This record gives sequence, C-alpha cells and structure tokens, in this order.
Amino acid sequence: MNSLPHKHLLGLEDYGADEILKILDTAESMREILARPIRKVPTLRGVTVVNLFFESSTRTRISFELAEKRLSADTVNFSSTGSSLSKGETLLDTARNIEAMKIDIVVIRHRAAGAPHFLAHYLEAVIVNAGDGCHEHPTQALLDVLTLRQKFGSVKGLRVTIVGDIAHSRVALSNIYALKKLGASVAICGPATLIPRDVTSLGVEVIYSIDDAIAKSDVLNVLRLQLERQEAGLFPTLREYQKYFGVTRRRLEKAQRPLTILHPGPINRGIEITSDVADSEHSLILDQVTNGVAVRMAVLYLLSGAKQ
Repeated sequence: MNSLPHKHLLGLEDYGADEILKILDTAESMREILARPIRKVPTLRGVTVVNLFFESSTRTRISFELAEKRLSADTVNFSSTGSSLSKGETLLDTARNIEAMKIDIVVIRHRAAGAPHFLAHYLEAVIVNAGDGCHEHPTQALLDVLTLRQKFGSVKGLRVTIVGDIAHSRVALSNIYALKKLGASVAICGPATLIPRDVTSLGVEVIYSIDDAIAKSDVLNVLRLQLERQEAGLFPTLREYQKYFGVTRRRLEKAQRPLTILHPGPINRGIEITSDVADSEHSLILDQVTNGVAVRMAVLYLLSGAKQ
C-alpha cells in the first residue's frame, strides 16, 4: 500500500512539493472512483475513523464522512454538543477515551490553533487536521490546488491572489504553503486591519486594492468575510467592505483576461463576492466541493498506509 513519510496531516508547512503532488495524484485516482456507478471500494475496510468536530461545519464534515464511506471505513461522528465536554471533561480525556475504543484515525476540527498537534503528541492514532483555529486547513488547500491543476495542468507560474480576511483565515496559510511549494506566485489582498503584519516573511506580495489584484492575477481565491469579526471593529461596515474589496462582475470585466474564481465557502453573497460572479463561467466553486471528497479520500488512504 502506498503511504506518505508522515504519520499525520497536521498542516502543509512540513510537507514538501513531492508529498503534496503525491496526494494530488492519488486524489485524481479517487475522482475516478467517484465517477463510477457504484462509488465504493473496500480499501479501508476494517479501519475505524472518528470525526471530532468541535466547530460547525457542512462541506468539510460531510466531505470527510463521504470519503470514509467511499473507502469502506467504519465511521464514528462526534459532536461536542451533549457530550461529556459539557460536563467538564477535557479534550485530551475525551480523545483518550475514544482511542481506547480502538480508533485508527482521528479527524479533528477545533477552534484552538494547535489542537491537532496536541492530540498527535498524546495519541497513537493518525491525526488529520480538518481546521484548527486561525492556523491551517490543509485539505482545503489541497483541494484548491487540485482544482487549479485540473484547469491549468499545473499551478507552476500561476499568479494567485487570496482576497479577504487573511488574519483570521486558516485557509489562507495552507494555500500559501501549498501554492508556493508548487511554484505559484502568491499575493494577498484585503484591508490593512485584516492583513498579518509579518505575512511577507512567507514570500507573498501584499496588495491593498482589489482592482490592482484583479489586474495582476490569473486566479482569485475569495475568502469568506468572517462576519463575527465585524464586532471587533476591524472594518467600518459590510457595505464599505463590499465597495472596496467585493469581487463583482463589473470589476472582472475590466481585466484584460478572464480570471478563475475560487471560494472555500460558505459564501456571503453580495459581500465578498456577488452571485453573478460566484455562479459564473469563471467560478470553480462546485468543482472545489467535488474535489474535496477526492482529496480527503486520498489523504485517508495514504495516511492509513503509513500507519500499517
């Protein structure tokens, strides 16, 4: 069985270009399974996966569940609501008790950055990061890159700009790691209050004008504006954000060439992106969703092989 030289997928910072490409190539094979009349293979029969989601999720949670079921793994879904956590049990005790039930792989989403790394230190099970705080979201970045590779053949040389709330985005950091390692040119764009001060140390360009970003880019990866941040006063109003940073068809029509649009979801239509862009011929948003299942199948398959 193929495997990766890593036991876990905690983030893409420690993954090299060859390892990322191996996941993408495997995901292409998994796409073929998803196109079959019977979309199921016995590859992970006997492997038990628990999905520990401590934050709300739709695409990521369902995508992991489908990936596990398509590979014939036994799946257990955990929700913090109504669990022993509400009675004061710690994350570590919860995870250790679950592992004592002979779990092989733990998929975790948590509001605290570093939670997957914490569990990896204490548990024997394989840990897959499904998003930790404002840190990383590695499988989202992998599916984004896969989607671009399917359209362009390679991401090498592509000019990709990530637009929106960079400071609080786990998607942005993982995308920067993956795209840079595969040879893309990466820029970020957003209000100064939503741009980390030291982000240029990652080798990215900072652009403060959405029109300049459109003029310089082949791809815009538009992030969800986290509306809960509005309470912190990091930008004046939603209307002003839309005026200065919203991706609209009128703005795209000024570009000298058609741009490709990505969005990790959920979409705040009419704020960071308008419906006529999100649903346009330039958008690969639904392709991203389909690729999410294939990428997560690939990750589970490869890490399960590393475990054996």
